[in-house]
Formats: sequence, structure tokens, C-alpha cells
Amino acid sequence: MSETTSTKTRFTPKVITFSAIALALATVIATFVKFKGPFWFNGGSITLFSMLIICMIGYWYGPAIGLTAAFAYSILQFITGPYVMHPAQVILDYPLAFTSLGLSGFFYKKKNGLLIGYIVSVLARLFFHCVSGAIFYTEYFGTAIDKLTALGAGIVYNMSYIIPEMILTILLISLPPVKSAIARVKAMATS
Repeated sequence: MSETTSTKTRFTPKVITFSAIALALATVIATFVKFKGPFWFNGGSITLFSMLIICMIGYWYGPAIGLTAAFAYSILQFITGPYVMHPAQVILDYPLAFTSLGLSGFFYKKKNGLLIGYIVSVLARLFFHCVSGAIFYTEYFGTAIDKLTALGAGIVYNMSYIIPEMILTILLISLPPVKSAIARVKAMATS
């Protein structure tokens, strides 16, 4: 196994340190630096790029470490600000949704891997939140048309905070100075 490959799959002190710093930064941002509009009364907010920071761990080190770190982040999210209305949400809105941010690791060797991995990861997170919303919202309605309306409302609700943050992040990481800074950080994290 080559040196580059081994650093992508093992938890070395450097990998643990960079991952822990990213986890701490993302958790602080998600907890304290967020826009929580009055219309997001059932959870959700736009943060200052916290999902990007978690996705970067996978971008640096690959899927095994990315998914492991994202799972740790899901536990931190549950501890620091749980919002649970239905038992299924505990699994769907936390471990599954936030761990999906580690899917970025599957794109760590690809050209534009961070961008592609970020989009895939965030859409996967959105999927799990929508499934959770479908379970919660449709539970209270009897007719099929009411259930469909509730399902649509849940999807729009979750998209209303995840998609704006995704768009802002895509714009940010498309800026040449930011691309350059991200490349330098990756070089430091993986050298």
C-alpha cells in the first residue's frame, strides 16, 4: 500500500487532529453562527458553511474517515440541539442525515471532488430529512390527498434551509481564492 493511500484509510494522529479541528469548528458554527428564520419552527437553519467543513474531512481522507467523522458530527448535532417530534426522526434526522455528509469521501480523488462530493452529500442529507418529514407530517392525515399535501410541505420545508446553504457554499468554493485556500489546506492535511 502506498504512503498516499495509507494516509487516506488510517486514523493517524494527523488525521485525527485535522478531523477533530474540523468537527469542533463545524459544531461551533452550527450551534452559534446560524440563521434560524421564524418559518423554521420544526428545526433547521442556514449555517455559515458547517456542512462544507464536514464534507472536507471526506475530501481530505476518503470515505472511511469521512463517514466516521460525519457520524461523530451527527452525534454532536443530536447532543447540542435535538429536535425530535417522532421516534423515527432520531435515526433519520441525526445519524443518517448528518453521516451522509461523509459521502464526500467517495469523490476525494476526482477532479472537482469537493464540489461533487459536497452536492451529493447535501442532497443525501436532504433526502433523509425529507423521509423523516414524510413520516412525521403524514402521520396526522387520513386522506391520500392530505398526505400528499403534507409530504410536499415537508419537502419544501427541508429544501427551504438546505438548498440556500448549498447554493451559498457552491458559490463560495467556486471563487478562485477559496479554491486555492482549500487546496492548501488539503495539502497540509494529507502531506
